Amino acid sequence: MTTMTDAMPTAVPATAAAPVPLSRLTLVELRKLADTRAGMWLLIVIGLATVATSAILLGWADDSEITFAALYGFGLVPSAVLLPVLGILSVTSEWSQRTALGTFTLVPARARVMVAKVAAGSLIAVAATAATAVLAAAANLLALALGADGSWSLDPSMIWQSLLLQVIFVLMGNAFGALLLNTPLAIVVFFALPTVWSILGGSIKALADAAAWLDLNVTSQALGEADMTSGEWGRLAVSAGVWVVLPLVLGTMRVLRREVS
Repeated sequence: MTTMTDAMPTAVPATAAAPVPLSRLTLVELRKLADTRAGMWLLIVIGLATVATSAILLGWADDSEITFAALYGFGLVPSAVLLPVLGILSVTSEWSQRTALGTFTLVPARARVMVAKVAAGSLIAVAATAATAVLAAAANLLALALGADGSWSLDPSMIWQSLLLQVIFVLMGNAFGALLLNTPLAIVVFFALPTVWSILGGSIKALADAAAWLDLNVTSQALGEADMTSGEWGRLAVSAGVWVVLPLVLGTMRVLRREVS
């Protein structure tokens, strides 16, 4: 008489899935910046506007005014104005495009997603600054060929200070987007509130001292100077804390707590 025994399956211990690396999350967030039509067209407009700044200087500025420093500084204006809108969209699009449920299902740790969005915004600011420098160099070579000044002199501190300026404004866009989670409202508040504060600080004497420390539009102008003083750095740090760090912290807390439907 023979007996048969059923083979018992070997139990495999359950292991927690490894979290998605932050580098991969950042690459995903970078790709998402251009995934929507709004993001793609915004990047196109920034590129065209940056090219237009060089064309304007080459076409209408005096030969003595056409230098690498002038081309580079003027070329940064479009990205300084429009990249923060991309920072806003990177956060608010999760809710307006109804992708938050998928995003936070795949990556339940919402704080890591926010870190990736901030990193992606900083990287796009670096890329825009580098692209502007390359374009300014090409335009300066053309200016030399046309008989303009074409001076290459530029204080090295101006490179990283201009990069810091771009990063600050992009992160401010991230912060307002996270705080308000509504694209039209965040864009309007981002442009209107600092402007109103600048007007009030410039027209009301009682607010002048406070505006010197809390008006980011004023304190950030020092980044365009080759030698910033410790006082200017202090005022920039305070205003950035009020307009960037504080809303970013509050906005991140809101993203962490908001129910996804």
